[in-house]
Amino acid sequence: MTVIDVDGVTRRFGEVVALDDVSLEVGPGELVGLLGPNGAGKSTLLSLVSGQRRPDTGRVRLLDGDPRDAASRIGLGITPQETGLPPTLRVGEVVDFVGGHFPDPMPTAELLEQFGLTDKARKQTGSLSGGQKRRLAVALALVGRPRVILLDEPTTGLDVTARQVLWEAIRRYHAGGGTVLLTSHYLEEVQALAERVVVIDHGVVRADDSLDGILRRVGLRRVVLRAPVDLVDRPGVSRGEHRGDGTQELYTPDADALVRDLVTSGVEFSDLQIRGASLEEAFAEMVASGSLEGADR
Repeated sequence: MTVIDVDGVTRRFGEVVALDDVSLEVGPGELVGLLGPNGAGKSTLLSLVSGQRRPDTGRVRLLDGDPRDAASRIGLGITPQETGLPPTLRVGEVVDFVGGHFPDPMPTAELLEQFGLTDKARKQTGSLSGGQKRRLAVALALVGRPRVILLDEPTTGLDVTARQVLWEAIRRYHAGGGTVLLTSHYLEEVQALAERVVVIDHGVVRADDSLDGILRRVGLRRVVLRAPVDLVDRPGVSRGEHRGDGTQELYTPDADALVRDLVTSGVEFSDLQIRGASLEEAFAEMVASGSLEGADR
């Protein structure tokens, strides 16, 4: 049995096609990352899986039922991008309230300890920091001991420590047999958590592969330097541009080879910087080159 089954789904908002004939299956115990730039259709897909919206065409099944039926959602936990917490309720009260909607909720004290919120149990949610609110939002997704959780950009805006706390909670849930579908535009986050990655761009599934398979496609490095000659068309440079401060920004799958070529060719350069391309930059290159086409599982 598939936990999530999306079959030929299209969803429009006026003239905008948010999802275009998307199909996706997620089996029990999988941890799947949905990757894509902002506006790619990731959140729209989660809203269909959670029953918040209907597809215009196609079919969505959750735990072998219609996600718009409450009976299907009893095994679902979800953390949307933005969670509205009642500002005057205490943290413990919010957990108790949400847990009361499930037949076998996690004990409130246990859940708050897991997310480092024990000392906030009697604090009003309105007094929490942004990171604490985000941790609470993810905790609420797990309070009902769900079979599957949907996490939409779960660590956006969090510092490194808070992000690690949430990652560990997600890993524990998955290790216990839970199914996870999460969205993120952080390559680091998906690399840390996901076993399988689905890439969405402009409402279309561009790739569905193992983590290693996807990482090979987003392995661009960004080389920034100053040089008296134009290096944008240099062999090994996938894409490049001239910045306003006089530097050149070059994207390449092998930064070491590019630098060696510049040195052996006698090209003068200075102020060299090498770092990983951002996920959106890598997507821009992959989509433009068509390297994701035909990469489905």
